[in-house]
Amino acid sequence: MSTKPEQEKAKPVAAEPPSDKAGQVRYDTYLQLEKILGAQQPLSKTPEHDEMLFIIQHQVAELWFKLLLHELDAAIVCLQHDQLARTIKILNRVKQVQHQLTSQWSVLATLTPSEYSAFRDALGSASGFQSPQYRLIEFKLGKKDRTLLPMFGHHLEYYRVLKHALESPSLYDEFLRYLYRVGHRVPKECVEKRDWSETYQYHPGVVEVLQTIYQHPDEYWAAYEVSERLVDVEINFQAWRFHHVKTVERIIGSKPGTGGTTGVNFLKRTLEHTFFPELIEVRTKIG
Repeated sequence: MSTKPEQEKAKPVAAEPPSDKAGQVRYDTYLQLEKILGAQQPLSKTPEHDEMLFIIQHQVAELWFKLLLHELDAAIVCLQHDQLARTIKILNRVKQVQHQLTSQWSVLATLTPSEYSAFRDALGSASGFQSPQYRLIEFKLGKKDRTLLPMFGHHLEYYRVLKHALESPSLYDEFLRYLYRVGHRVPKECVEKRDWSETYQYHPGVVEVLQTIYQHPDEYWAAYEVSERLVDVEINFQAWRFHHVKTVERIIGSKPGTGGTTGVNFLKRTLEHTFFPELIEVRTKIG
């Protein structure tokens, strides 16, 4: 016999809201909003109002980087299996993600020099130069640099993934390997027995192959379309870099970067790199 008062036994139990039923997927839990919205932790002592903008700007960029890597990996697999139509679809999405990354620089550009200097010391040596995902994107697009690996030695998973990408064929490598497999006269040294950890180097023989494709687009339509989508990716990446340079220049002028780089001068040098050199050069040969 229970010793609890009768009125307590009769007390109605509050029903759980329908959204809390076991096993039910909710918007906030599906997107893990508690984790995402709790990840903005300003370090400035005040804290400074504008540090929130700076944190969110870079966190959002990292999320777009994650999607870019997801899509680039898929495009590489499609090329390996000669699925060019699917590759084109994926690269079209990559282009749109790049547009989002470029357009968000305009938000950061609202940060004035005095507003940034108010919390800059809180960043310490942290710098976008240290972004593992950005380096991974560069590796997958073909800009390889083994000297960058030690920077990520503190994090085993970052290091492992970057090392694997460094030593694997890039997106452009896989496109050239596809062209070679289907009979185009891509020089063997570009697709066989090559050190994948080295940045791809321009080859005039590849220009000749691409010239044939561009002069006969109806015959090689899929390869032609992939070529054009790769050019889009190249141009969009350069546009993102350019807006990065101008935004940083607007905020800090010619000051050194927080990660120990020379700042704007360092960023300007990144504009000189071309991922797919023959796809640009072939345009001088057409007509």
